[in-house]
Order: sequence, then C-alpha cells, then structure tokens
Amino acid sequence: MKNTVQLIGHVGQEPEIKNLDGGKKVANITMATNEVYYKENGDKVEKTEWHKVKAWGKVAEIIEKYVTKGKEICIEGKLTYSDYLDKNGEKRYVTEIVANDILLLGK
Repeated sequence: MKNTVQLIGHVGQEPEIKNLDGGKKVANITMATNEVYYKENGDKVEKTEWHKVKAWGKVAEIIEKYVTKGKEICIEGKLTYSDYLDKNGEKRYVTEIVANDILLLGK
C-alpha cells in the first residue's frame, strides 16, 4: 500500500504563497471537508474536518492563479507528519497533506 490521500472540499482562507530561492513556489492552504450522517434516532449530524495542505512547484502555481477562499477543489497527495517545539518548549505535532495534483471544481 502507498501513502495516498484524496480530498474534495472547500478552501478555508486565501492561499499563502511563498517564493523560494531559485524561483520555486510553495502554497499553503486550509481545506474543509464535510460529512453528513444520521443517528439511530434520526437526528442529522453534520461534521466538518479541517486539513492543512501544502503544494510545491507547478501545483503551487495553479493554486496561486486559480484558487481563492471558498473554492471547491479536489487534491491528491500524501500525509506527512512533523513536530516542533513551541515558544514554551512544548512539543507540537503537525499533520499535513502534501498535494501532488489538484482539480478545480465548481464555478
């Protein structure tokens, strides 16, 4: 099995684009996915999950040109995990999706 993730959702805020040395770009976005289900008693439950997405190179360029807050997109990529020490010296964990492909949906 390989580490592959596909998500369809809406962009939560305007993309953050950084230009790196050598002309390479990196884009960071947040993405919301929604799930709706019904409990045994018939109550409707709507759940939103938020995801951090990072994209490099050509995918970052597409995000910079075409993706805005609220846009519906489909991304494919892989899960990555990292950790760091915050300003108080506490260990924090970050889960991100590194996107290697994007599909623009909706209008």
